[in-house]
Amino acid sequence: MSESVEQPELEAPPGEVTAELAEDMQIATGTREPILESAGVSMVFGGLRALNEVTFSLKEGEIIGLIGPNGAGKTTFFNCLTGLYTPTSGSVTLRGAPMPQDPARVTEAGVARTFQNIRLFPSMTATENVLVGRHVRMKQGPVSSLLHGPRFRRSEAEAHDRAEKLLAFVGLTRFADELARNLPYGDQRRLEIARALATDPSVLLLDEPTAGMNAQETEATRQLIFAIRDLGVSVVVIEHDTKFIFTLCDRVLVLVQGELLVEGSPDEVRGDPRVVEAYLGAPPDEVEAQIHAGEES
Repeated sequence: MSESVEQPELEAPPGEVTAELAEDMQIATGTREPILESAGVSMVFGGLRALNEVTFSLKEGEIIGLIGPNGAGKTTFFNCLTGLYTPTSGSVTLRGAPMPQDPARVTEAGVARTFQNIRLFPSMTATENVLVGRHVRMKQGPVSSLLHGPRFRRSEAEAHDRAEKLLAFVGLTRFADELARNLPYGDQRRLEIARALATDPSVLLLDEPTAGMNAQETEATRQLIFAIRDLGVSVVVIEHDTKFIFTLCDRVLVLVQGELLVEGSPDEVRGDPRVVEAYLGAPPDEVEAQIHAGEES
């Protein structure tokens, strides 16, 4: 294997692949009802209150953006939603049922995530990484697995077919047999998304999916997330690139010092003076005065 591979041309997922995957996954119900909710979630580490009574609701088929300055509690909130942390107080529910406090059971329940730092298996191929994610949905008993019986072979064939479709969906078909460590950075992030989708999630949480990407890769990621919604998957995205968030999401939540500061449409959040103050560290009138002073000098 070579140490690096050529960067592919990025484009939106093929429509026919999206349609086939949506049929295979059978996630969407068309109800547009709340699917993932938190009520008064707080998280305290010793004397540090990382989250303070955060309440939110994600509807089926919705894309929500979660933004805020560094240290605002965004990743901590993700960890509470996915069973990595047990909230100090408050609750998290999926389709009205309490969220399991175990990451493996959360995945089985239908919530998948990616991480701020890529967590692939570098010495495994792209296909093998996706198959790892598919394992949670494979159905065969221990006897069938040991003897490689018909049920085992059917399950293996289905898993490889799904992995092939998911690699096509994220634009990595040509790298199916390439080691994950040899893929360009942006492709590694897309591979991580494919592995998460292999679990057939109804909710996908993306932690800074465009970090370190160039403009072309960022736009490709935007189109990919739209296509993920077309599969019937509801999405929550943490991102520091507010332009990306405001052109992607149906609603945006702003966390500041562990508290939900603002929630609304992209236009409402973008125009809220409290958001300007949170990001720039000064009251909006002072920010405006500084801008005018700069224009006059």
